[in-house]
Amino acid sequence: MQKSLPHDLRPREEQKAAVKNDGVKRRTLSFYKYVQIADPEALRIELLERWGALGCLGRIYVAQEGINAQMNVPVHNWDQFDAYMKTKPEFRDVPYKIAVEEGEAPSFYKLTIKVRPKIVADGLDDSSFDVTDTGEYLTAEEMNAYIDDPEAVVIDMRNSYESEVGHFENAITPEVETFREELKYVPEKLRIHKNKKIALYCTGGIRCEKASAWLKHNGFKNVRHLKGGIIDYKHQVERKHLPNKFKGKNFVFDERLGERIGDEVISHCHLCKVNKSDTHHHCALAACHALFIGCDECVEKRNGYCSFRCQTLDKLPESLKKRYARFITRHRRKNFKKTPLKK
Repeated sequence: MQKSLPHDLRPREEQKAAVKNDGVKRRTLSFYKYVQIADPEALRIELLERWGALGCLGRIYVAQEGINAQMNVPVHNWDQFDAYMKTKPEFRDVPYKIAVEEGEAPSFYKLTIKVRPKIVADGLDDSSFDVTDTGEYLTAEEMNAYIDDPEAVVIDMRNSYESEVGHFENAITPEVETFREELKYVPEKLRIHKNKKIALYCTGGIRCEKASAWLKHNGFKNVRHLKGGIIDYKHQVERKHLPNKFKGKNFVFDERLGERIGDEVISHCHLCKVNKSDTHHHCALAACHALFIGCDECVEKRNGYCSFRCQTLDKLPESLKKRYARFITRHRRKNFKKTPLKK
C-alpha cells in the first residue's frame, strides 16, 4: 500500500477553499518522459515531500517506464522547482509544456502522485513490439504543411469528447472514449492509409509517442507526430507568426477543462442541441458527475445538472441517492453525448 503524507490527505473541498483564497499566482504545466525508474514508490515519496514543500499541486503518475505530470507551481517558487528538476538525472532535460491560458480558477487543488503500471493506460503489451521505434517529430510549421497536403493523413489520437470541442483542420477524429480503444481502432479502420504520410497529434505529445511506435509496428510506413502536442503548437504559431490551423478549444484534464487555441466554437450544447458552446461541466449530482457541454442558458436553467432527472434525484435523501449511484454512473458518465437521458 502506498504511503501518504499529511498534506496529501486534506478533504477536496477544504483543499479547494484553501487554494482559491491563498492569493498565490500559479503556473500550469505538463511534462512526461519515458525513462527507467528503479524505485517508483521511493520517487513518489520524494516528489510528495519536495513538491509539497514548494506548494506544487497536480496529478502525477510514476511508473518504472517513466513519469507523466500535469501540475501547477507557485510562480514565486518556479526557480526552486526547476533547480530541483535539474538535480534529477532522469528529468534534467525534460521539456515543460506551459499552459496556453490559466483561466479564472486554479488548474489543480491538491497534490496527488500515484504509482501506476504505466504512465498512460494503453492496454498494449510492450514486450510485443519495439516501443522505442517512434515516429519523427513534426514542428508546427511542418504540421501545417501536412494539414494542407492532400496526400497526407492527420489523425487525432485523443478521445471523442476532446476532439468534439477542438481539432485540426481536415483531421480524422475517431469516435472512441479511451486511448486504449483508439490504439485498437486506428490500425484496423485506417489501414487503407498505411502507405501515406501520417501525422499524429494529441494534447501534450505523450500518447503519440507510444501510438507512433504501435502504428509503425502495424505496417504504417511513414508516421510522424506533433512535438509537444497541441499545447506547444499554440506557442509555436504565436512565436513564429504561423497560421493557426487548430479549430476550437483544447480539452485539458484539470479543473479548467479546456483552453482556447482557435477562436471558433465548433461544438453545440448537449442539453438544448441548438446553442453553440464548448464549455464542459460536470453534473452537479455527485453520483452522476457526467461530463457534458452546456451553454450558459441551459446550465443556469438546470442549476448545473446534466438532466432534469439528476436535478430531481439530488433532492432525495442520501440513502436513496446512493441506491441510484451505481446505475447512474454506469449508464451516464461514458455515453452522455451519444445517449443522453430524456427530460
